[in-house]
Amino acid sequence: MEVTGKIKMLGEAKNVGSGSFLKRELVVTTDEQYPQHILVEFVQDKCDLLNNYTVGEAVKVSINLRGREWVDPQGVTKYFNAIQGWRVERLASAAPTQAPPMPAAAAFEPAENFKEEDHDDLPF
Repeated sequence: MEVTGKIKMLGEAKNVGSGSFLKRELVVTTDEQYPQHILVEFVQDKCDLLNNYTVGEAVKVSINLRGREWVDPQGVTKYFNAIQGWRVERLASAAPTQAPPMPAAAAFEPAENFKEEDHDDLPF
């Protein structure tokens, strides 16, 4: 799966848990009618993939969805989801190209060999 958008936040790498697990967070804001701010986690050696990126850059992030089950001390089962990134690509920020405006006369060419008797009258 992939998420595309602009980098909104780029976190620092942090040691989590017992200190040997490395995690880094990235927030990508999608470009759609209702933009979404998607938090993507990079873990262990994948944290280094973010070193050459800055806030505001357009990127495509390849992700995996992860889910886990946890039972609390009272016996209640809870489920957690995570979005883990494994690749980041810069998107080309090409300026939008526009076709040159077409003159109104060139949009419609005059009919050739038009004969009044060939003209079909619609019945209304």
